[in-house]
Amino acid sequence: MKKTLLFLSVMFCFTSLVKAQEFQVGTNAINVGVGVGGYYYGYNVSDQSPVFSVSYERGVWDVPGPGVVSLGGYLGHKRFSRNDNFDDYNWSYTTVGFRGAYHYTGFEIDNLDVYGGAMLSYRVYGGDDYEDYRSRPGASAYAGGRWYFNEHIAAFAEIGYGSAYLTLGATFRF
Repeated sequence: MKKTLLFLSVMFCFTSLVKAQEFQVGTNAINVGVGVGGYYYGYNVSDQSPVFSVSYERGVWDVPGPGVVSLGGYLGHKRFSRNDNFDDYNWSYTTVGFRGAYHYTGFEIDNLDVYGGAMLSYRVYGGDDYEDYRSRPGASAYAGGRWYFNEHIAAFAEIGYGSAYLTLGATFRF
């Protein structure tokens, strides 16, 4: 127990000496991800693809707290199929959205970017002619984090409700 407390104390002192804002006003980032989970309108689906997504964001203003607000866009795609006793149904949806996020910059840990946000979107359905598969607007919330391996490349994870419940992928910052 003493060794664990000593280790945690040393790590806390080390990280408190480091000062870095991983996301700033003017930062541009592109996420490329693969997501799992999602809403199926109550149907049993026999097969589904992951959500393949790409999003862009730009840091637009500093806010007290400390933090940075970013704005950007989202594009994601998912495919489903369902087999009844009598028929097969195949459908997909493409989500196009506008995202805004708050990036908390107060942790003072190099290479870390944590954020939370919301998205307004439009989900475009395609596939078999079935009345419940109509396109519609939507909204979602998410929280995520990025760990930068170098100045331009990071791994990211996001949880939330939207196209996928969990999305993992890579971020490219420029």
